Amino acid sequence: MQDSLWLLLLLAPAALTGLCVLWGFRPQALVGALLWRFRWTNLTFVLLIAISVGIGVGLIAQERGLRKGTARAADKFDLIVSAPGSEITMMFAAVYLQPSDVPLLGGEAFDEIAGHDSVDLAAPIAFGDSYGESPVVGTTAQFVAHLAGDLTEGRMFATTVEAIAGSSVDLALGASFEPAHGVGDAAEAEAHAGQDLTIVGRMPPTGSPWDRAILVPVESVWEVHGLMNGHGPEQRDTIGPPFDPAYFPGTPAILVRAEALWANYALRSEFTRDDMMAFFPGAVLAQLHGLMGDVRQMMSVMAVLTQVLVTAGVLTGLIVLARLFARRLALLRALGAPGRFVFAVVWAYAAALIALGALAGLAIGWVAVRVISKAVTARTDILVSATLDWPEFHLMAAFVSFTVLLALLPAFMAMSRHIITDLRA
Repeated sequence: MQDSLWLLLLLAPAALTGLCVLWGFRPQALVGALLWRFRWTNLTFVLLIAISVGIGVGLIAQERGLRKGTARAADKFDLIVSAPGSEITMMFAAVYLQPSDVPLLGGEAFDEIAGHDSVDLAAPIAFGDSYGESPVVGTTAQFVAHLAGDLTEGRMFATTVEAIAGSSVDLALGASFEPAHGVGDAAEAEAHAGQDLTIVGRMPPTGSPWDRAILVPVESVWEVHGLMNGHGPEQRDTIGPPFDPAYFPGTPAILVRAEALWANYALRSEFTRDDMMAFFPGAVLAQLHGLMGDVRQMMSVMAVLTQVLVTAGVLTGLIVLARLFARRLALLRALGAPGRFVFAVVWAYAAALIALGALAGLAIGWVAVRVISKAVTARTDILVSATLDWPEFHLMAAFVSFTVLLALLPAFMAMSRHIITDLRA
């Protein structure tokens, strides 16, 4: 209701101006004739206005969609515990799977976290290998269930040579692959020769970079690098918790989920010390969103400046157009039409161009947002579903009211022209 009222309030100046200017006159037929007579020129002005509005609403909507997408991607990561370092770097590595060289947490640290009375889930997240464009991440079955819920295909991995594919991974069930050491151009394709893994299940879409990840038992990551697998000799073939601290090689990050929401804050305080770091990815993301908010303000200012420049150009063009049919307007006045009628015709003509341009701008912004969202999603693997919302409609309404008020200037200039001079032109 507040957004609707604010929209009406922003449109009120345009509506009141139109009511005052058109009171007692019906210039619609003449305005329609002018729009059709100079249709190609009018189309140019409408497109200029539409592009200006489209850029403004598109920038604002896309920034909001990106914020929602990044927040949605981090929603499952309540608390991350890692070795001391940069929270932002670790968040990008553990939540958004960006390649990073980070220190490891040892077995004693993991055992302390997993054995805490308030901890409901403690899952190691071990990364560093890849297959093509897909990162290979070692973790536990409990983490897979927490991240994605039920699998859409197949079953959970049961041995160290089985893997779960993300929804975007181009590997079918039963397909085998050989992981490479490293990620991207620096990956060593032959480093793990003969260490084939088989896809036995597929996760549903999560709208996050984990859709392109391949999840394997963390023991598989340790074994493929020639390390102990986290279990003693008598449990060598076991996968998943509990892990033996004496045989735990280390993990870059641990996802922690508490039994109660309030306990997360206590765990963060308890596990933030000299030998480990605990943080909320949502809190770190909020700081980044604060920075994006500043960027958004800059983008909004740029959009407004663009609209002001376009408005100035359009008004200049309207003055030129008014001179183009000045003889016709002078003929109207010579036949007895009052000056206010000419004023109403020129203003209504300008207001029609502005309104058509603004509506077309919303359509351009809607299309641009969808196209850019798909490009950003493909580029970042974060599901960005930006749509036009109230802020975009408010921006459009403010632009329309401001511009139609400025359109009074060419209307006044057209009314003030000398009749005899225009008739002789």
